[in-house]
Amino acid sequence: MDRRRFLKTGVQATVATTLVADCTRAETAAATPIPASMLNVLNDYTAKDHRCRLQNIRICEQGIRSQLRKHLITNYLPGQCCYNLGEYPCLKPWDPDDWDEQELDKLHKHGIRLIQVHEEWNDSQRLFGGHKLAPLNPAGFRRFVDMVHRRGMKLIVYISTGFFQRTDPDFRPEWARQQDLVEIYFHYARCSPASPGWRAYLLPRLVRILDEYGVDGFYNDAGYIRLANNPRPPTDDEVPAFEESPTHDGAEADLLAIVYSEVKRRGGIVKLHFSATRAPQTDLKVYDYLWVGEGASNGDRFREAVKAHSPYVVPRLDMSRAIVEDENEEYLHAIPYIQFPLLLAGRPFTGQRAAIPGIEYQPEEKCFWTRHLRAIWKHYQAHPNGPFSYGWWDSVPGRPQARTTHTRWLAQYMPMVEEGTWAWLEIGDSDLIRGPLPEGVVASAFANRRLYLVLANYNRSDADIQTSAKYVSASDLSATLKDHWRLKARSLRILRQVA
Repeated sequence: MDRRRFLKTGVQATVATTLVADCTRAETAAATPIPASMLNVLNDYTAKDHRCRLQNIRICEQGIRSQLRKHLITNYLPGQCCYNLGEYPCLKPWDPDDWDEQELDKLHKHGIRLIQVHEEWNDSQRLFGGHKLAPLNPAGFRRFVDMVHRRGMKLIVYISTGFFQRTDPDFRPEWARQQDLVEIYFHYARCSPASPGWRAYLLPRLVRILDEYGVDGFYNDAGYIRLANNPRPPTDDEVPAFEESPTHDGAEADLLAIVYSEVKRRGGIVKLHFSATRAPQTDLKVYDYLWVGEGASNGDRFREAVKAHSPYVVPRLDMSRAIVEDENEEYLHAIPYIQFPLLLAGRPFTGQRAAIPGIEYQPEEKCFWTRHLRAIWKHYQAHPNGPFSYGWWDSVPGRPQARTTHTRWLAQYMPMVEEGTWAWLEIGDSDLIRGPLPEGVVASAFANRRLYLVLANYNRSDADIQTSAKYVSASDLSATLKDHWRLKARSLRILRQVA
């Protein structure tokens, strides 16, 4: 390092230390401290809070010369859970009760603020007089909506702008090309986003879900088909209104944007699952959260595939297939990129939905999901007290430490991504680190009233990192400040700069 660069780094480290001391004193002196996760930049920040934030941002703006991406964090709920209401298909519809009240209390204490329910919320096979775009148990579902809202949490429900049961009496063949998804018990057509008939059927029913049940938005399992260079001919109902190419989804993006706009008009939330680890090819705003990971079994490949997607990405390694070294691995791949894994919780996922009399299932030898769910059912019958699985993408047997690990990392992550934080992801040349980062080590910076540094070592060997300023590990704020960090192989550290 040349003399000018050395002096610049030293000055920044000194300024940062003085700044953090001032900010810490300001927070300590507050008469009624507000939890960091509840602070609002507009209403709650004092002049000293704003000074701390701006000076920390200045340190990063002046000291970081390259990064993968820079992002301002706003309207972000990192604590998210896929809540299993019960089995479907089923012998008797689920009916939320005191057990769910207690489970939601635990999840709220855990830090969960967004609940999503998967397809068991509806009656896609019309077994109990309902349908795919309405609750299986309307009265019970209204009760569950109230349970979630009383705790100040948001609730989004599964819908699909593409998938629809081909045997449903409402289905029309002209809506879909022959690109069906046939799995376990369902035979889903992929309805074309360019079909006026499909849009006219779908969209009013989505509005009805929002208005009649008071949910906060949708988890949209898009059922995506690419229209560009599609080998199947268009249906007679399709109108080719938009440009379609491998890098631009015209009709799909238009449909997604319309749904997104209607949800946002009500102040709601849209989570989108497009296809495995992919994102929609459009510049339009079509989601708040992108759920990725179905079918993903290798964490390193998964991280590289999704790290450049627009925020906010909610990753979930597919534990029905993935093999992880320990429960921390998902967080190693996610946290440096403003991503936080989805929790699977709610009622134990028994797998009985794969063994209901009268349901026609795909044979085990041809269908992974039939095999997987029946394995869960077999384990549940043999071990009724657990460990439990909690979703389609969970392992069998379940992972007893999954929730504890999620809680521990979420507690460290939430203050780091509070409202108004600027993040520099995968930083390159910077004054925050002394010397170049070792190959396979990633650093990201997060600046608000405090300055955080995330260090991730993806190597199979330990790595030594020296920071320009002194930090403390966010996992132990009472530990000694230091500027030298030994990262164990395949490990993650969140550092916080304090006085």
